[in-house]
Amino acid sequence: MAVKIRLVRKGKRNKPFYRVIAVSKEKDGRGQVLENLGYYDPLREPSVVEFKEQRVAYWLSVGAQPSPRVRSLLKIKGLLPPGL
Repeated sequence: MAVKIRLVRKGKRNKPFYRVIAVSKEKDGRGQVLENLGYYDPLREPSVVEFKEQRVAYWLSVGAQPSPRVRSLLKIKGLLPPGL
């Protein structure tokens, strides 16, 4: 089972709020989620990004692939291991 770490949009119209989730590659992320790993709020000043650091490290260690946007957020927080 291939796992992706990606964002899922929540919130109201014109007020986006994103959850960072681990989900099977075949799922769309709106149904059965393997685990919630944090959130991203782009509307706050400055933007707020929170991760469950140990769980993100676990999923990356077992081969989960982050989406491009999650990869950039992990770089900002310093959680992306070298070579990934």
